[in-house]
Amino acid sequence: MSVAYHYPKARRVVLTASVAAITATGAWYGAGLKAHQERKQEVVAIREATTAERIAMLESTRGQLIAKKIGLERKIEELERRRGGMSRKEAGRGSERRR
Repeated sequence: MSVAYHYPKARRVVLTASVAAITATGAWYGAGLKAHQERKQEVVAIREATTAERIAMLESTRGQLIAKKIGLERKIEELERRRGGMSRKEAGRGSERRR
């Protein structure tokens, strides 16, 4: 009798885990390849863009960065108000806590 005959459950678990590991590794590697390929296409598009298109891209990126900056500044102001003795709810409204 073979060893596999005595341990069918263990063999099934090992095969299932192996297939899952191979599938996960393939998906991860494929996602990395796709991201790399997309980045290469972006670089080519930027190089081939006209000056006006480049300016438009930069303005768009600038707008996104300004929006992030405003959001972060709001969070910092709220944290400073909370540190000054306000509750979270009051810090969001901008009013002082009544004691």
